[in-house]
Amino acid sequence: MHTKSLEKCERHLRYSKKIAAGVYQVPLSIVNAYLVGPAGAASGDWVLVDAGLHFSGGRILKAVAELYGAKSRPRAIVLTHGHFDHVGALKELADFWDVPVYAHEMELPYLDGRSAYPPPDPAVGGGAMSLLSPLYPGGPINVSRRLSILPGNGAVPPMPGWSWIHTPGHAPGHVSLYRERDGALLAGDAFVTTRQESFYGAVFQPLELSGPPKYFTPNWEQAARSVKRLSRLRLSVAGTGHGKAVYGKHLRYGLRELADNFWHDAVPSQGRYVDEPARVDEDGVEYVPPRILNPEHVMVAGVAVAAVGLVSMFAARRR
Repeated sequence: MHTKSLEKCERHLRYSKKIAAGVYQVPLSIVNAYLVGPAGAASGDWVLVDAGLHFSGGRILKAVAELYGAKSRPRAIVLTHGHFDHVGALKELADFWDVPVYAHEMELPYLDGRSAYPPPDPAVGGGAMSLLSPLYPGGPINVSRRLSILPGNGAVPPMPGWSWIHTPGHAPGHVSLYRERDGALLAGDAFVTTRQESFYGAVFQPLELSGPPKYFTPNWEQAARSVKRLSRLRLSVAGTGHGKAVYGKHLRYGLRELADNFWHDAVPSQGRYVDEPARVDEDGVEYVPPRILNPEHVMVAGVAVAAVGLVSMFAARRR
């Protein structure tokens, strides 16, 4: 495809948005996946980063068809981490394309069936998404026959020019992907650009640099160090697991401010993991601190579930 044709194609994309050279964000309801490889790239010359929710496969395939062709397949799928909203369509797509899945070695127990993640924490507050978090799938999934470990030298084998940075806290083997030549970052959930704890923030995504989603973060010391590490990079654009891409000075200043004020702005005032983190090793979860029981959370969560159910019924009747 000629350069002018590619540029015209990129201006009229329906299922993805270009955020950097050869990097396309694929919005999937409340989460994002990314396609890395220039529009028109040959089959095997592009990569999928993360795999959305369990019903996200169709939309990802539409974005792929739009950019690379309906019969195209990636070189691999690379995961920032294995939470349910990043691996929902993983097995479906990996089997359909017959490709390997790359992840950090500390994520393997949650991807090969050995361990579930530490339980989510509705006590962190912040909105309906937190209160509903006990209902979210905790895993594990099992894609063991396709798993490949990211090498210890920081390279990302299927993504030349990119490196991985270990950014734990939100998940033990969480990684962020960085392209030094232009300062592009795929941060996963090390930080996000909307207040994901809120139903309004998750759905409408007003731009706001925030720490990792609170209800699924079991180690706040590690999360703080990870954000600090990312804030020291030379960045031009960041695509995150939740929210819109953020650019330039807004990104750099906002991320430094988040790092400097992390314990005040990002860490909840209460929660299961605030004073004591979950403990994990290479085989998965070893220990989780006791949950915080609050009758108000139970009551409000019940109301939230009922409200979501009513909205879903109303939407179904209108179809």
